[in-house]
Amino acid sequence: MEFLSSNQHTLVYNVLSFGTAVMFGAFVYFLTQLKSVREEYRSGVAVSAVVVGIAGYHYYRIWSGFSVGEMNEGYRYADWLITVPLLIVELLIVLGVAAAIRKDLMWKLVPASILMIGLGYPGEVSTSTGTKWTFWILAIIPFAYILYVLYGQLQEAQKRENGAVAKSIKNATVVLLSTWCVYPIAYLFPIFDAESGTLETLRQVGYTFADITAKGLYGLMILNIAKARSAEAKSSS
Repeated sequence: MEFLSSNQHTLVYNVLSFGTAVMFGAFVYFLTQLKSVREEYRSGVAVSAVVVGIAGYHYYRIWSGFSVGEMNEGYRYADWLITVPLLIVELLIVLGVAAAIRKDLMWKLVPASILMIGLGYPGEVSTSTGTKWTFWILAIIPFAYILYVLYGQLQEAQKRENGAVAKSIKNATVVLLSTWCVYPIAYLFPIFDAESGTLETLRQVGYTFADITAKGLYGLMILNIAKARSAEAKSSS
């Protein structure tokens, strides 16, 4: 990225390095927490570990490439193509959604998430403003659908719970909605000024911190829900 200043290049480099470290650190932490929750929720925590492990690998590849002057956005999209469906799966597991309903939701939401990522990539790598807008609009359709369905499931789960579980679900809702909205905004930055080092720096930093929040912090929220559910089950047994 030749148009970045020295300071901007250093900032992006350091943020990518930080993202790599956080993802791998979270991977180890989630593995150590598997036995802290009841068996029925361990798969949700295990998925959190898989998500940040995959993200850590891709961030390492992005960071390594950036250090020699290359930025391969394909690594981000490969990461999202795998991890976004997994994020949906882990949430449905710990929300306590009935098995039949969960299976039905997964058949709807997982293909929608793959469609969203697939539609976003051509616009991401295109230099045409028209192409970027076209694929942004197309990708927003499954994006809005996914958020609408997940928000509804979070609200329903929050209503049927109380105490620590309800609070944890509320926190997960805030993280989910606020973080996911960063992506379509950052996606549009090159449309406004494709040669601006400032906007490109903001885009890379925005994507990275959104990923850290959507995967690492979100994983902690999932873990907290699983722990709260486990504690309630233990106290009632």
